[in-house]
This record gives sequence, C-alpha cells and structure tokens, in this order.
Amino acid sequence: MNPSKLFPVILSGGSGTRMWPLSRAAYPKQYLSLHGSHSLLQQTVLRASGIEGAGAPIVITNDAQRFLVAEQLREIGVASGRVVLEPVGRNTAPAVAVAALLALREAPDAMLLVLASDHVIVHETTFVALMNRAMLAARGGELVTFGILPTEPHIGYGYIRRGKSLGEEGVFRVEAFVEKPDAARATQFLQEGGYYWNSGMFMFSAQAYLAELERLRPEILEACRAALEHGQQDLDFLRLSAPHFEACPSDSIDYAVMEHTRHAAVLEAADIGWSDIGSWSALAEISGADADGNFLKGDVLVEGAKNSYVRAESRLVAVVGITDAIVVETADAVLVARKDCVQDVKKITERLKDAGRSEATLHRKVYRPWGSYEGVDSGERFQVKRIVVKPGATLSLQMHYHRAEHWVVVRGTARVVNGEKEILLSENQSVYIPLGVRHRLENPGKLPLELIEVQSGAYLGEDDIVRFQDQYGRS
Repeated sequence: MNPSKLFPVILSGGSGTRMWPLSRAAYPKQYLSLHGSHSLLQQTVLRASGIEGAGAPIVITNDAQRFLVAEQLREIGVASGRVVLEPVGRNTAPAVAVAALLALREAPDAMLLVLASDHVIVHETTFVALMNRAMLAARGGELVTFGILPTEPHIGYGYIRRGKSLGEEGVFRVEAFVEKPDAARATQFLQEGGYYWNSGMFMFSAQAYLAELERLRPEILEACRAALEHGQQDLDFLRLSAPHFEACPSDSIDYAVMEHTRHAAVLEAADIGWSDIGSWSALAEISGADADGNFLKGDVLVEGAKNSYVRAESRLVAVVGITDAIVVETADAVLVARKDCVQDVKKITERLKDAGRSEATLHRKVYRPWGSYEGVDSGERFQVKRIVVKPGATLSLQMHYHRAEHWVVVRGTARVVNGEKEILLSENQSVYIPLGVRHRLENPGKLPLELIEVQSGAYLGEDDIVRFQDQYGRS
C-alpha cells in the first residue's frame, strides 16, 4: 500500500470535564499522561503510525489547543503541518469531511482512519492487525466502524447491533445503532449477543464518505468545502474560515451518515484492550492494582484502604480506611468520590464555571507556546509567578495598562526589551517594568530560562495584555 494513501485523522478538541481536577478546559485529558508515559494524544498518534502505509496524521483541534497539539507532536518527532483549527465545534461529521477533502488533495484514493485522541488501546499489536483487516473491507466501499465486545451491561455507551456476515473475518453489516440504553436493556443486549459498544473509531475511503455525506447531508459538505477553500495557513496550522464553518450544521458521523447509509459495516474489535476513559472509575479499571485492589500514584500512603484509586500530583496524600474510592490531588484542587458516583464530577465543573472560578478551566501551571507560568502567591494588588521560557523562545512585545512587573532571573539568561532599552540578565539579576511600558522577554540560551515575576497593580488579570508583535500569531 502506498504510504501516502492512509491518513490517520485524530479528533482532538474535547474538554474532558469528567476527569477533573487533572483534566481542565485549557489542558484536557488527551494531553495528559493518564495511562502510560506518553499523553493519550501521543499514544494515539504513535499507535496509528504503526499501521503499514500510515502517513502523518491530520489532527483536528481548536485555536485554544493548537500549541498543545504542536508541542506534543514535536515531542514524539511528528511534523505538525496537518493541524486543522476549527473556529467552533461542529461535531464529528464536519470535522471528518474537512479531513477527507484535505486527504483527497494528496491522494485520489485516500483512506481515512478516524480516531479519538483520548482513548486507550492496551494491546497495540492486536489493534494494528485489526486495522489491516478493516482496510480490506473499506477498500471494497464499506464504511467500517469498530465494535467493542461488551463485558458488562454498560449504560454509558451507544450500542451497535450486527447483521449478516460480509465474508471477511469478524466483519458484519450494521443492522442498527442503538442509543445509550437503561440497565435493563443493556443487560438484555448482553444476554442476546450480537451487540457491541460503539467505539467511535472508523475506517473508510475519503471518496466513499464524502459521497454518502453529499447524498445524505449535502449542506454539511458544502459548508466544509467553503470553510476549507476560504481557510488560511497560520504558521503550521490551517485555520478554517469562521463564517463558513459556523454556518455548517453540527452533527456526528453516526447521525449524519452511518445510521442512514447502506454501506455501514462493523468490525468486531476483540482483545484490543479499549477504553474511552470516560471517568475516573474507567481509568481505575484499566490501571494495575496491588494486592488490596488499590492503584497508587505519586507520594501516597494508605492504611486499610481497599479497591481505591489514589493519585497525588504535588504533595503527600494519606488515606485511611476507605473503600471503592477515587482520590485525585493537584496543586489547587482535590477530588474525593465514590467510584459509583464519578459521573457526577461534571456537575462540579459546571458549578465552578457558574461561580466564575478559574479551577474549572486552568491549572495553577498554565502552558503557553513559549513555555509556562505557575502561580506561587497572590494577595490584594499583587501576585507572584514562576515563569519558564523554552530555549530560543520569545514572548510577545506587549504592555499592560493596570500593572507593573518585577522580574528576577533564577536560572539561565534573559534578553529583555524594556521601553527603549535592551538588556541581558543572568542569574540573580533583575529588572523592573513600569506600568504602560512596552516590553519583551526572550531566552537566547540553550537551557530553559526560569524567573520569578512579581506583579503589582489595580488589576492583575491575564486579559490586561496589549500585544504589538508576536511570533505565535496572537497580536
């Protein structure tokens, strides 16, 4: 198979609110190392690269997450020239249509493998073999989805009812897609057999998908063509045209195409160790456990605990006498929940948003394309941050209306523009940036630059930034 003809399409725009406090809107779960040493996005990209004939992925994300995607692809040595930015979310059918149109620009017989960025596949060798079987069916014109053999009457997944065999091993015609059932119906599905969990993974040719989309939902395809045609390249990102994409109807692949096409097929995805990590309890199920049924990560001490997941990110966590619990500690928030109640974590994030609290969106450590900053202390009219600037990175030329800043270098070398002056600072040297003065910070060295920033003023919000020049396109 020509390597340019298989295009992994990675959908990476979700917010992962059920995995709070580790997953937050500005740094959601697909960018976290929840299971293994790589992030879920990185695992997904590396897994797809192991399929014979797979090329560089097309990643569909949004403006807020674009630099997270680029940095994570860079870390695993993958070029980031195929990152598409949606101006608004319009569900999976339009996202995949854009990817299909892009793929056809490079190969008229392009195949697409559509994957979510936040799933875990434990048995990757089995997964690769499964994809090779799926390609055979997809080359014949089938729109293939992957059905997971259910192990319990789960009510959090949609189901697929299989029909007749299509000849290839484990490939069946889709007889019906079934909405998330109640417990009684889910139990009935397991007893009857022939039902699968809907994994949300797909394999089909770009031409076949677009042909069915044009037949069934032509308005979606028309809007996607216009959004792509009028889109703009921005650094390594492709920005879809906002007016055209905003006019696109929002719909999933299942609702727009798969439930109505005559070419829907389901491939039984047995023994791949799949999980969508839809909750902390789902993650606990696939994490290794000790003799007491506990999974412990970080600086954790337990006494008399059973069947619990305890994760410490920044400090010592001690638990005593708990059973069937989830405990997740971060620098600014702690979650304690019964395993059977973790679906309600989303209600906590909604309450935080309603109260205007930053913990719903941001971690104490916030990542930027140039590095990161972390809140250390704050009070009336002041706050202290620890700033890390990557080697060779430069912050924007900017000014603030409401605050002054004092920078103290604790590691590395800083090149600072302060009004009309440009100076070099080394360790233990400092500079004061008065309110209203244009300034810029750069790391000219080969090691990370670390400094302490003390802000003082009447208003200290992150939106008090006026950018004049910015190499990341944020001016």
